[in-house]
Amino acid sequence: MILPGSRGDGASNGQASPHDIACTDCYHAGMKKQASLVQYTVRGVPREVDIALRRKAAKRKVSLNQMIVEELSEAAIGSRNRADFSDLVGKWTPDAAFDEILAAGRQIDQDKWK
Repeated sequence: MILPGSRGDGASNGQASPHDIACTDCYHAGMKKQASLVQYTVRGVPREVDIALRRKAAKRKVSLNQMIVEELSEAAIGSRNRADFSDLVGKWTPDAAFDEILAAGRQIDQDKWK
């Protein structure tokens, strides 16, 4: 079998050359790192959907690709895979020692600013 994009050397008998097999093996070995991610090509996106996605991406300051992945994730499984700290909101507990460390770090050394 001749592989697409092969050099064709040694393929006169319809077999892939050792070079072709080695290159294919290297390609597939490298692609295993991305095995958990799938890539889509989407055609026929309505103009108003494109505009809405681009606006959302700009508002959130993320790439269009990231915005589409977030929207697909939310539509398909009901959640977004975003890194945030919303689970920590409202859970701060006062700590005097920590407050002292913060206060010390906020002191301005006037001699260093001359």
